[in-house]
Amino acid sequence: MEKQKFSARVKQAMGEASITNLYQLNGMVPVHKAIPFGLQHILAMFVANIAPILIVGGACGLAASDMAMLIQSAMLIAGIGTLVQLFPIFHKIGSGLPIVMGISFTFVSVLCFIGAQYGYGAIMGAVLIGGIVEGILGLFAKFWIRVIAPIVSASVVTAIGFSLLTVGATSFGGGSGSADFGSAENWILGSVTLLCCILFHIFAKSYFKQLSVLFGLVVGYILAVFMGKVDFSALRETSVIAVPHLMPFRMEFHADAIVSVVLIFLVSATETIGDTSALAASGLDRDVTPQETSGSIACDGFVSSLSSVFGCMPITSFSQNVGLVAMTKVVNRFTIAIGAVIMILAGIFPFFGALLATLPDAVLGGCTIMMFGTIVVSGLQMISKCGFTQRNMIIAALSLSIGLGFTECADLFAIFPRMVQNVFAQNCVAVVFLVSILLNLVLPKNMEAEKVTEQKKKKA
Repeated sequence: MEKQKFSARVKQAMGEASITNLYQLNGMVPVHKAIPFGLQHILAMFVANIAPILIVGGACGLAASDMAMLIQSAMLIAGIGTLVQLFPIFHKIGSGLPIVMGISFTFVSVLCFIGAQYGYGAIMGAVLIGGIVEGILGLFAKFWIRVIAPIVSASVVTAIGFSLLTVGATSFGGGSGSADFGSAENWILGSVTLLCCILFHIFAKSYFKQLSVLFGLVVGYILAVFMGKVDFSALRETSVIAVPHLMPFRMEFHADAIVSVVLIFLVSATETIGDTSALAASGLDRDVTPQETSGSIACDGFVSSLSSVFGCMPITSFSQNVGLVAMTKVVNRFTIAIGAVIMILAGIFPFFGALLATLPDAVLGGCTIMMFGTIVVSGLQMISKCGFTQRNMIIAALSLSIGLGFTECADLFAIFPRMVQNVFAQNCVAVVFLVSILLNLVLPKNMEAEKVTEQKKKKA
């Protein structure tokens, strides 16, 4: 009897420890408990991971078979990139943080331009070189990371959150370019999904609360099936298993294309810095370390170069998954690694990936709205931690107003060369980063002291 009681207490203690480990960076979590959290991350980013491929591939006139092959490669590369972030190579490439990687939207505009001018092979050549440049910059980040003060990172994180609100709203309406955008059906799907997420988070017990996004996605998906909003036709032509292709396109190297892509890689690096800072602040309640930032940037670059070998576009950290971590506080690396394995399986078994791709945009939008709002709040909290000094207020206020305001009026950049327009015209994060960096370098460090001295002089 005593042995049974002792055994029961041991099992209970182990169960509690595994639940606690969900909120710890390291530690093992039973696979059956880790799978739902890993799947939740994949569902949150799946559509956004393949959308850049569809847009750029369409602009380059790729065949449907080529597009299917690239989607397969995108899932494989996203899984590999996530594993590298979780478990750094040589303690240099990768952050060791629960960052989920995916194909970057930041490059879509410039890659569409390059693809239309030179063809898809030129995109691959430029990505190969650009990725190596960013990777090397990441390895030597300790020599230049000092110019990125905490208020700069906080402003960039806030900008990332605000920039994603439109993405969430667009998904809620049915997806950009959809024939029934903003229809009653999409409103119903998005609203029901969002409501299910909120109610599940309120009423669920223990660690199940953190599966609110997965619950909302499942309920929304089932409702979409009954409403006839899920298209299964693509599954009929999808093979069960396929081997990813190496070098499916012959690489071409054009100087202007390479320069343009390298500039966008610098922008992508700023987003990665912001994502890494936001994840450490919101998920781990601490500041990010220089080594983590350096490894995160290096992973972005070198895995992007690997991505080009598979014919795929650049990879970067996904802000929506940072928002998911901020909302659930589930930071366990093993748990996120399960999600990475699921992505790799989706790359090897195209049928599985095609099934995930049937998730309607409106359902995804219902879940992401709250997640993206969480990133905004995290950025504001980071600004608060920096302190509301006169100097910090000027940097945050001016960079955000210029970055968010000017990019809403893209015609403001019409007088600039095409390359500048590609980098800044529709990328508020890049503008916020540039303005905040410049202000941080130009504004006097002792503004508060000067203000106090002037006040004393006036009183005297």
